[in-house]
Amino acid sequence: MKILLLSINYWPEVTGIGAFTTYRAEHLAAAGHDVEVCTTFPYYPDWKVPAEYSGKLGLTEVRNRVRIVRSWAYIPGRVRSVKRILHEASFIVGVTLRAFLRRRPDVLFVVSPPLGLAVPAILLSRFWGVPYVFDVEDLQPDSASDLGMLPRWMVRLLYKVETAAYRHARLVTTLTPNMRQRLIDKGLPDSKVELIEPRMDESLMCLTPEEGSAFRHRYHLGDRFLVTHSGNMGVKQGLDVILDAAALCRDDDSLLFLCVGNGAECDRIKRRAAALRLANVRFFPLLSQTDFRGLMAASGICLVTQQHSVSGVAFPSKIVSYLAAARPIVASINPACEVAQMVRESGAGIVVPARDPAALLDAILALRRQDLRQAGENGREYACARWSSARVLGELERNLSEAAGPAFRSLALKGFKP
Repeated sequence: MKILLLSINYWPEVTGIGAFTTYRAEHLAAAGHDVEVCTTFPYYPDWKVPAEYSGKLGLTEVRNRVRIVRSWAYIPGRVRSVKRILHEASFIVGVTLRAFLRRRPDVLFVVSPPLGLAVPAILLSRFWGVPYVFDVEDLQPDSASDLGMLPRWMVRLLYKVETAAYRHARLVTTLTPNMRQRLIDKGLPDSKVELIEPRMDESLMCLTPEEGSAFRHRYHLGDRFLVTHSGNMGVKQGLDVILDAAALCRDDDSLLFLCVGNGAECDRIKRRAAALRLANVRFFPLLSQTDFRGLMAASGICLVTQQHSVSGVAFPSKIVSYLAAARPIVASINPACEVAQMVRESGAGIVVPARDPAALLDAILALRRQDLRQAGENGREYACARWSSARVLGELERNLSEAAGPAFRSLALKGFKP
């Protein structure tokens, strides 16, 4: 089966959609499929193109049997609504032109956001006479509306694009049961919406105390109890609640908050932490795989934070890594959302309302006094049952082969190939 995958994020990006798309494409290629990815140059979450990719209009490279076809896109230095629109629009134009020059695939796999990728998906689908699968990682119109990030006329336009994207797709896939239900509530037939959940990284199941000690020594962290937030630092994450919680316990020398990653809000959050003189907060950039393993091994508690309004329309992939690494969790989110339900069901931690720093700190201190090992093991057991690579990637292959047509359905029976 020949698969053409359209995604704005891909390797060497290691967080969010880029990580999802990479392991999916590489699994399909390892299973014997012909996989080509049309994307742009890496930029996320730093919003900066690395030097080795800078200044290029296009590039084709191969990694782990996947052909990666890159096209130029405008990458703003400071992310604002208008600049983000230009960023996505430039990518959509570039990827459309590059994709039209590729060989006809059997199926298109289109990753949203950006929602505007629906436009090339529809055009390419009609031009080649092939189906497309529309993968919804974030309900972008709902997020924009809830956060007030765009004018109303633009939100209305996004909803029209969303309707067209779903109507013309052979299949729509998404990450969680709650997101699937929201798509059905928008009018999609139950049979047209499938669940392809994130895959856990099984290598995080074998962390060692030595890795944690080496990380502590390398970054001079001593024996302080580490409370970690890792991943994107954007508007949706609502990271101010972490700084406010840290301010409430600034005199507790035993506790240290680590904010690891980058994103649109990173510089502002750093400036605010400096203005508050928070000596108990440290910032780290994106870490290498070795350092990330050390971070997980050293962390006592990991944090999931989200704005109350977006908790039902976006899934923070960090929770899968936290649970695979057997890290206890405190989640500052909408208590009614699906992530909150996961934390409660798994027994991996505590849920508190979003934007409540006192509740966040109380939960951290309460969980610290409990059996952290048991909470971590509860979370890992839950992750193994729900997000194993064999199950998740097997479902991905089955859905794509069925969408491509009856001739390819037998290929899905191959299952996962490590």
